[in-house]
Amino acid sequence: MTTAMTFLQASPAISTANLESYMASALQIPVLDTEEEHALALRLYEHNNLDAARTLIIHNLRFVIHVARGYLGYGLPLADLIQEGNVGLMKAVNRFDPHKGVRLVSFAVHWIRAEIHEFVLRNWRIVKVATTKAQRKLFFNLRNSKQRLAWLNREEIDTVARDLGVKSSDVIEMEKRLRDADLGFDVAHGPRRESTGLAPAEYLSHQENDPETVAEKQDWQAYQEQSLQTALETLDERSRDIITRRWLTDERDTLQDLAAKYGISAERVRQLESSAIKTLKAAVAT
Repeated sequence: MTTAMTFLQASPAISTANLESYMASALQIPVLDTEEEHALALRLYEHNNLDAARTLIIHNLRFVIHVARGYLGYGLPLADLIQEGNVGLMKAVNRFDPHKGVRLVSFAVHWIRAEIHEFVLRNWRIVKVATTKAQRKLFFNLRNSKQRLAWLNREEIDTVARDLGVKSSDVIEMEKRLRDADLGFDVAHGPRRESTGLAPAEYLSHQENDPETVAEKQDWQAYQEQSLQTALETLDERSRDIITRRWLTDERDTLQDLAAKYGISAERVRQLESSAIKTLKAAVAT
C-alpha cells in the first residue's frame, strides 16, 4: 500500500460541527514554494516517504476548499464536498510525478474535481435523471450551454438537447432543478507508475499565472487581508491610526508628521509603531 493511501485511511472525516474550525486552520497553512514542493515530491516519488506525502497534502488543503465551494449550488454539505475533494487531493499526490515540470495544484485539480463530481452524482437527487452518459453530460454542462440567465426558450432547448444527445424533456427537467454547474474534468487512469495515459495537465510546463495558482494566491491574500483587519481592531485608536498612515495609505506620513499631530516626539511615534507591528504579527500568526 502506498504512503499517500496510508495517510488517506488515517485521515478523520470532516463534520459539519467542526467545519469552520477546519477551514480556518487550513487557510492558515502557507503555500509551498516551487522548490519546497519539488523536493517533497521527489522524496515521495523516489523514496515513498510518508512525511513528504503528509506535508504536500496539508499545504494544499486550502485549494480543495476553494474548489469545493464551487459545488455548493448542488445543495450538498460543504463538509462532504471538502472531504471528497481531499480524497482526490490524496490520490493526486500519490500519482504526482515531479519530473513533469508542472506544479502539484495544476495536476491535482483534475483529481479533486473528479472525486467531487462522483460524489455529486452518487448523492444528489436530481442525478436520478442522469442515468446515461449523455444525461450526465447534460447535468454538468447545461449552465455552460445557456447564453443568458433567463429560462431557455424552445429553440435553445432543442439546440441543447441536440448538442448533448438527450431528449428536450430532459433539458427542461434539468433546468427546473439545476441551480449551478461546473467545469468538466479530464484525468488519466491507473496507478501513478503504471498509468498508460496522461492527463492534459501533465504535458504542460508550469506557468506562474495558471488559473489554479492565481485562484489559490487570491484566496490566501483575501485571508491575510481579513486577518490584518481583525488584528488592527485590537489596537488602540492612536496606534491604529499610526499604522494606517505609515503603512496602509498611498501617501504615507513621516514620523515627524505624526509627532506633530499627536504632540509627541518622533521617537515616541516610532516606539508606538514598533509595538503595534509586533502586536499585529502576533495576532495574524495565531
